[in-house]
Amino acid sequence: MTLTFEDFQPGHFGTFGPRHIKREEIIAFAAEYDPQPMHLDEEAANASLLKGLAGSGWHMCSLMMRMTFDGFLHNTASMGSPGVNEMRWLAPFRPGDDLMLDVDVMEARPSQSRPSIGIVTFKCSTRNATGQTLAEMIVPIIIGRATVAAS
Repeated sequence: MTLTFEDFQPGHFGTFGPRHIKREEIIAFAAEYDPQPMHLDEEAANASLLKGLAGSGWHMCSLMMRMTFDGFLHNTASMGSPGVNEMRWLAPFRPGDDLMLDVDVMEARPSQSRPSIGIVTFKCSTRNATGQTLAEMIVPIIIGRATVAAS
């Protein structure tokens, strides 16, 4: 069954994960996309404001997208997103962390100009096993309405 616009009511939608983070994936992502020393080298990371090896914020964005897709988006009448309204990195993620993704529906509104779709605005929060929130993202997603998905 495909989730449609009507399946998303304001409030808590779900919690997804865990996603275990390995040291090697932090370094591999950083080497390819964000080669700053605090993401690549233990000694440099210890001397940085992060006080230890930590994943890139852009890596966190990628992880959040993957967890969103695996958690529910793969089974949703999603038509994409007009962009991210807000992205905040609150604390570093580290090798060995087990990440969880909490998803809340902030707003669900039918499109005025296209009755076949609606816009659902999600707040996605990533936390580690101690419950510390590491990142928050607010993102609208365009989702097909049930009447269109059924036809």
